[in-house]
Amino acid sequence: MIKNDIWIGEMASKGMICPFEATLVRRVDDAPVISFGLSSYGYDLRLSANDFRIFRHIPGTVVDPKNFTPDNLEPAKLHQDQFGQYFILPAHSYGLGVALEKISVPNNVTVICIGKSTYARIGLIANLTPAEAGWRGNLTLEFSNSSSADCRVYANEGIVQLLFFEGEPCAVSYETRNGKYQDQSEQVTLARV
Repeated sequence: MIKNDIWIGEMASKGMICPFEATLVRRVDDAPVISFGLSSYGYDLRLSANDFRIFRHIPGTVVDPKNFTPDNLEPAKLHQDQFGQYFILPAHSYGLGVALEKISVPNNVTVICIGKSTYARIGLIANLTPAEAGWRGNLTLEFSNSSSADCRVYANEGIVQLLFFEGEPCAVSYETRNGKYQDQSEQVTLARV
């Protein structure tokens, strides 16, 4: 069953989401922002300003998930203007960012991370990502700019929505099987096997 705002708020008070915004924030210091915080049946995470990387083509290299090298990833510059802090994801490119909030998923819940419609409407696609029962950390987020134009990706504002699904407790959680992406920090975590 998908969990509602009451349950999410109660679990956040026990450390499931930190920092936690108990309402859907649409303005900060009287300026409009891409919404973040608690919604009816989800929680909108913010993109951290700490780390954003863009895949670049380097002739002669192949990206290999079994032997990943960060050479194809280039740190993106954090820009700022009257609209806020942002990274630029070039047209038809792929980037990795990280959530500002740390989450701790209960052992009877799986979280699905989906893109926000505000970004989807300009061609930015967030990869559908699960956070399994027992997972902890700052989610590494994956983005594809399917547009033919460069795209601003705002830091410290809403970037993806989490949906929480409760089931019977699992026999082996992500934590107990020592999952390879456990306890990610507020930095991009690269592919591991």
